[in-house]
Amino acid sequence: MTHLTRRTALATALVAATTLAIPGMAFAQDKPTLRLSSVVSENDIRAEAFAEIAKAVSDTFDMQVFNGATLVKQGTEMTSIQRGNLEMGLVAPQSIAEQIPEWSIVTSAYLFSDAAHLKATFESDVGKQLLDKAEAAGLHVLAPVYFGTRQVNLAPEKEIMKPEDLNGITLRMPGGDAWQFLGEAIGANPTPLAYAEVYTALQTGAIDGQDNPLPNDYNMKFYEVTKQIVLTGHLVGFDVLAISSKLWNSFTPEQQEKLQSAVDAAIAKSTQRHLDREAELVQFFKDEGLKVYEPDRIAFRDYAQKKYLESDFAKSWPDGMIEAINALSK
Repeated sequence: MTHLTRRTALATALVAATTLAIPGMAFAQDKPTLRLSSVVSENDIRAEAFAEIAKAVSDTFDMQVFNGATLVKQGTEMTSIQRGNLEMGLVAPQSIAEQIPEWSIVTSAYLFSDAAHLKATFESDVGKQLLDKAEAAGLHVLAPVYFGTRQVNLAPEKEIMKPEDLNGITLRMPGGDAWQFLGEAIGANPTPLAYAEVYTALQTGAIDGQDNPLPNDYNMKFYEVTKQIVLTGHLVGFDVLAISSKLWNSFTPEQQEKLQSAVDAAIAKSTQRHLDREAELVQFFKDEGLKVYEPDRIAFRDYAQKKYLESDFAKSWPDGMIEAINALSK
């Protein structure tokens, strides 16, 4: 047995006293922990992107990724970050709009023409207005994360060429006022339903259809229980990858640059993979026997934009913002 000598005891006490005198000294070598919560499945392209980010910053941050809403419940990512219970999250713009009404503009139908228009908007002066609002609410947005353009997927064989053709069609939409209004804005009868319940609801006829980007239709196998996909292209789907503003501001410029660069590289790759996958899946669904076609998109766009401009949502949109966003489309 090793005996603690008087000299050893004095040395130990001195080290302890020095450590206590300099707060955080014992943890000086620790990396900041970043827990990222997302709802995506492990086989999702975005999950791979998050893993790439974690690997790229591993020498600076201990980034831990929790997919499948296993860390915090879907829809609570923003409040969890605000309360300090979560460092990073994949946050739906619809969730942000519940706290910041101005954000409802980016949840409206036919605002963005494609993924490039989405990216250009968030990098512009008009995008900065939205980002500053989020920052003030405790959310620092690292990047918009594109996951596909939403299309209408139906079990009935009725041809849909204009929004009036969706009259009476029960279309599953996510819960929340913004999502339900989106369903109305394209002419359908929206109903809220949990994502995990959609396949069975389509199979039993409880709903007529659902809307999602094509990769989601493939991942969830909705094509097995539906007859057609109408390429309405009514919403460029995206979430935002965000971090606590307070935490972000505590980082050194070098730490901020490390994380932002990793995010930019991974999300650019993810976006292109989604675009490539969408193009591939059109033929896949046709080969599976589904009818895949494009309706009168101008009729859908005009109908939807009129609905939004007449709604309470538009009252919160800053003057000139929709025109500024439209001007960024190439």
